[in-house]
Amino acid sequence: MMNDVLSQKKRIVFLGTPSVVVPVLNALNEVHPNYRVVAVVSQPPTRASRGQGIVPSPVHQCAELAGIPVLTPENAKAKSFIETLRSIGPDLCVTAAYGQVLSEEFLQIPAFGTLNIHPSMLPLFRGAAPVQRALESGLQETGVTVAQTVRAMDAGPIVSQVKWPVNEHIKAPDLLAQLFEVGAKELLRLLPDYFSGRCVLREQEHARATKASKISVEEGMLLPSQHGALALHNKVRAFAGWPGCRLKVFQEGSEIELKLITTAVSLQKKAPSNEIFFKGRFLELVCSDGTVLEILELQPPGKRAMAARDFWNGLKTKAMSWI
Repeated sequence: MMNDVLSQKKRIVFLGTPSVVVPVLNALNEVHPNYRVVAVVSQPPTRASRGQGIVPSPVHQCAELAGIPVLTPENAKAKSFIETLRSIGPDLCVTAAYGQVLSEEFLQIPAFGTLNIHPSMLPLFRGAAPVQRALESGLQETGVTVAQTVRAMDAGPIVSQVKWPVNEHIKAPDLLAQLFEVGAKELLRLLPDYFSGRCVLREQEHARATKASKISVEEGMLLPSQHGALALHNKVRAFAGWPGCRLKVFQEGSEIELKLITTAVSLQKKAPSNEIFFKGRFLELVCSDGTVLEILELQPPGKRAMAARDFWNGLKTKAMSWI
């Protein structure tokens, strides 16, 4: 009798990789009368640093602890993987930061299609780095979208959207976590209507689409000679975690790169100068346009992240300038 009941449940396959989407898997895997997660697909395990061997992705580890079968194809378009997915027979696939492009053959398998949780208000910021690009652009509001997946990247019909305010100091990893938690709750809310056909899907306004291109390491170099304090601050928030933001300075007779961890923007403007001063609890950097960036936390080469006060106190020569 129990097997008969379970067989009536909608079968969901979840595709995801990083720790930030583990809450989505956990939410889907809660005991529910109408559906169950029958398999998880994640990126292949990677080699850890310092000889720790091969490490499964956070989603992979979570699925194993929950007793859910895991697939880790090197290529999600491979025939063997497609055949395995077809044998599983999912009614619905759900993706969240999976990391591979899905083929048309894949998308034809689940009877109810594939839904993707995307951390932006589509059609804005389609692509690999929506949260980073939103913060870099200084948006005060973003959101999360649940949309059907089609072959074109992040261009499928919208099932639901939730707007979300952006704090002026929040960094990309924290905002990303918030948006996926909101997206998980929204997905659970809409699934009953989606499975019953009561959801009204809305085509995206493709003419309004913007791209969120993948971030390069080179973009992390801060240039006070070309950008004002607000642009620099937004980039520090956007690139927090990876790749981080670096500032070239001349200090104690040498050119070094400091990684900026936490910054703020002063309400004051000052005469342009490339000298950097210590002001109580932060380093004051005046950009070429006279706007002032306050550096509260940084990481010198080969050292741990530290407060600006601790960094300044450790200098032999209290003189520094940006290059």
